[in-house]
Amino acid sequence: MTLFQRIGYYLGGFSLGLVILAFFFNGKKTSCSYGPDARVLKNIRLKKIVYTDNASFDLHANNLDTTAVNYVLKKGNINFSKSDARKTPCAMYVVEGDYNEKDIVLTIENCDSIATITKFRLEK
Repeated sequence: MTLFQRIGYYLGGFSLGLVILAFFFNGKKTSCSYGPDARVLKNIRLKKIVYTDNASFDLHANNLDTTAVNYVLKKGNINFSKSDARKTPCAMYVVEGDYNEKDIVLTIENCDSIATITKFRLEK
C-alpha cells in the first residue's frame, strides 16, 4: 500500500467519523466548556441566582434589569486575581463584562445550590 492510499483511507475514515458525529450531536444542547472561565460561569448559570438588596438597588438605579446580568454571566470573564475560589463555604468570584457599551462588574458568592450576586458595579 502506498503512502497516497494510506492518506486516502485515513481522510475517508476521518470524514465518515465527522458525518456520524454531526448526525448524533445535531440538535442536542452539547457544549464544550473546557476553560476555567467557561466552567465557572456555566456552574453559576445552572444554579438559582439570588440578588442581595444592595445589588438589586444598584441594578435598578442604573436602569438595568436581570437581562444585563444574564448576558454578563454568559459572555463575561472571571477576574481570578480579584476572586477567592477557595473561600469556604462559598467561593467568591468577580465577573467582568460589557452590556450595551457599559462595563459591568459582578461579585458573586457561588455556593452549592445557590449563586448570590452580592455587588453590582457599573464602571465608566
